[in-house]
Amino acid sequence: MNGIVEWGALGQVVVAGLLVGAGIPALFALGLRLLAGTTAAPRRATAAADRTSPERGGPVVIPRPPVWRLVAAVLCFGTVVGAVATGIVFLAAGGHS
Repeated sequence: MNGIVEWGALGQVVVAGLLVGAGIPALFALGLRLLAGTTAAPRRATAAADRTSPERGGPVVIPRPPVWRLVAAVLCFGTVVGAVATGIVFLAAGGHS
C-alpha cells in the first residue's frame, strides 16, 4: 500500500492545511488580543474614581494599548490580509503557480 499513497505530498497538504487553517486565524486572534485592553482591575485611588466604577453604572474606561502593541497588531493584520489576498489572486489565476 505504500505505492498508493504519496507520503511527501500528503505531508505537504497537512502542513499547508495547518498553516492556513489554524495559523491565519490564530494570527488574527493574536492581533485582536494585542488591541484589547488590559484585564487588570482598576485601582481605587480617589472617591471620584469610585463614582465612575462599572458597578455604579458609570463609564468604563479602557486604556489605549502601548505603541508596541499597536505596531504588532498592525503587523498581524497585515499578514492576514496579505495571505487572504494571495489566496484570492492564486484562485483567480486558475489555481496554477
